Amino acid sequence: MTDARATDTHCPYCALQCAQRLTVGADGAVEPAGRAFPTSKGGMCQKGWTSPALLRAPDRLVEPLVRGADGVLAPASWDDVLDLVADRLSGLRREHGADSVAVFGGGGLTNEKAYVLGKLARVALGTAMVDYNGRFCMSSAAAATNRSLGLDRGLPFPLADLAGADAVLLLGSNLAETSPPAVAHLTGVRRRGGLVVADPRHSATAALADDGAGIHLQPLPGTDLVVLLALAHVVLADRLLDERYVTERTSGLDALRSAVAPWWPERAEQVCGVPARTLRRCAHLLAAAAPHRGGAGAYVLTGRGVEQSRQGTDTVSAAIALSLLLGLVGRVGSGYGAITGQGNGQGGREHGQKCDQLPGYRSITDPAARAHVAQVWGVDPDELPGPGIPAVALLDALGRPGGPRALLVHGSNPAVSVPGSSGVRERLAALDLLVVCDLVPSETALLADVVLPVTQWAEEEGTMTSLEGRVLRRRAAIAPPPGVRSELWVWAELARRLGAPGTWSSDPAEVFDELARASAGGVADYSGLSHARLDAAEASGADDGGTALHWPCPATPDGTPDHPGTPRLFLDRFPTPDGRARLVPVRHRGPSDDLGPTTPVYLVTGRVLAHYQSGAQTRRVPELVEAAGDPFVEVHPLLAERTGVADGDLVHLDGLRGRVTARVRVDAGTRPDTVFMAFHWAGPGGVNEITSPVVDPVSSMPELKVCTVSLTPAADAPVSADLAGAVR
Repeated sequence: MTDARATDTHCPYCALQCAQRLTVGADGAVEPAGRAFPTSKGGMCQKGWTSPALLRAPDRLVEPLVRGADGVLAPASWDDVLDLVADRLSGLRREHGADSVAVFGGGGLTNEKAYVLGKLARVALGTAMVDYNGRFCMSSAAAATNRSLGLDRGLPFPLADLAGADAVLLLGSNLAETSPPAVAHLTGVRRRGGLVVADPRHSATAALADDGAGIHLQPLPGTDLVVLLALAHVVLADRLLDERYVTERTSGLDALRSAVAPWWPERAEQVCGVPARTLRRCAHLLAAAAPHRGGAGAYVLTGRGVEQSRQGTDTVSAAIALSLLLGLVGRVGSGYGAITGQGNGQGGREHGQKCDQLPGYRSITDPAARAHVAQVWGVDPDELPGPGIPAVALLDALGRPGGPRALLVHGSNPAVSVPGSSGVRERLAALDLLVVCDLVPSETALLADVVLPVTQWAEEEGTMTSLEGRVLRRRAAIAPPPGVRSELWVWAELARRLGAPGTWSSDPAEVFDELARASAGGVADYSGLSHARLDAAEASGADDGGTALHWPCPATPDGTPDHPGTPRLFLDRFPTPDGRARLVPVRHRGPSDDLGPTTPVYLVTGRVLAHYQSGAQTRRVPELVEAAGDPFVEVHPLLAERTGVADGDLVHLDGLRGRVTARVRVDAGTRPDTVFMAFHWAGPGGVNEITSPVVDPVSSMPELKVCTVSLTPAADAPVSADLAGAVR
């Protein structure tokens, strides 16, 4: 290809952050290719291979839009629209106080954007009302790892370490469809017969354990915690634990022993449905793989399937406790980890989008943290607001008496992605002002008073932090359309109009340098990093073509070598007051929805290979729509026969909060008492219309993954939202 230029960057989707090389031809066409990288090994899934289609989406937003008196979104100039937004925000703050304005961010924003968004909320707007959609992603795992291990990083080890393990227990994650290149790291453990997958469905990932490659545990939905309590019971009862490790590196054994004592395998079988003999086999398999018993290593990994629950934090705590009993955490070749979902789910929660956090993963209630960050921002620490309220409560408060009257949305589509989504749309409609930054007219953008067109991954510079805590460079391959701006520019312009103190750069490298200073000394310390250093590390070819710089990576005194980063955590001690990990005792409560005469079937939700998150991006890619065009409900043959439905039939799922409609796919892989739907669609087939908004009391994670429904045949009805003609 003549006159072609190539740019190395990373896929815009999940936290695996597969490495891409984008080649731009003379005609402007962008072609992707995989490149060497430790996590993806040169591969990508179909979403990555088709990602350039997002750059030419036919309904790409290319100019600001303002809703007129006729109710239609119509074009406006940037100056006019920013003046309008600043004026409306200032008026609401004067009349109703700073907390009348709320901010809702996203786990797909770059580190630089996540940092500035938190700063914008607290400095330019003075509001405590800020949270983000990562509350639905990693909050339970974060809460559990913080209280047990003293630090939250999704994987405290490189993903490639899994390759040498003798056993891997994977709970609530369908890696084969959500992050397919990651499956390559399971080849060794499958060959050794040590892959254990817990999932109510015989998913693509569960199928990897077939034919002697491991064990598929198929628990009743919402009972994964019982499985973990039973495994810990066997480890203690059969004296499989690493006694020296537990004595030297943990605390709380007696309380944990009491908590798991009632969960002998035969009793657990009656609750979770997994045979007692299988639970014992699984516990012994993990123990045999542990280093203290001469094994090559073992890992316990959790994902959203067990975390998006009212007992998600406790379930992850039990997974960590099992790992600690076996002496896995903080040992090379073994460990516990949480599979991060969104592209920057890790970095997005480290730098200030969460309602209770400041940059560097600092607590907003810590006076020393407030003083440090305020000094970087050039404000008085007393001027910073305190903690706000988490996502579900924040969205429910919109437009209510005393609640926020304006909302700024960035990198998120809450009209589809939040449980009880029809209620969320009602709250959005009750606002005085809804401003949405997006690259396409998502369902949330179509409800907005103001829509601001912003850059996407191949049009911007910045950094992302992968599921391993690896800080990566995102690079611009092409220029954005003329009317499109970066959020950094938008926020700098708003801050100027609002008279905000401090500096507000729109240069991503300058913003990162400020982020690094603000994070210095924090749990997530990026102070030893910069765009230049990350570029140099990648150019050196270190670590198989990718940067080896994992946080924490603090700045070093002048004249000393740069800090090498921290790919593996907890090797010497845990960052807790006494240096020990905590064995946290927990109890099983089960899902908030009960089976009953009107809702006799469990509904579990998840993803499909072709789509991502709310589908706002992937549903605009023709190849992905062809692969998975419409919502469907997966039904076991016995349940299909009992309810009188057949493959391809249209059915209603009626839950405690509403109804969704989808086509049946008869599949013997799911349990006969359970149906499955993916959450990538809007409209009548949008499953979050009926998912549960009940939240975990520790993490405030909603129980998105399990609720109860009835299944009935339906007459023909539309099953997907029609977005055409919504914007002129």
